[in-house]
Amino acid sequence: MLLRTILKEGGSRIMRHLQRKKGQTLVEYALILAFVSVVAIAVLIDLGKEVKGVFTTVSSQLAYASSSH
Repeated sequence: MLLRTILKEGGSRIMRHLQRKKGQTLVEYALILAFVSVVAIAVLIDLGKEVKGVFTTVSSQLAYASSSH
């Protein structure tokens, strides 16, 4: 009877530990996702500026080409 009680108590402690680890893993994944999102947004903003510059150059070249004829 005492052994059964000890095993039951030990099993519930293990389950509580595993549940805490699951929560900890979830938080780690959320932090990684947030970091990746911030980096992706920064890259897209910088890339957007580059694309805007290319379109501006193309637009001005087309305007110059059409006005010279």
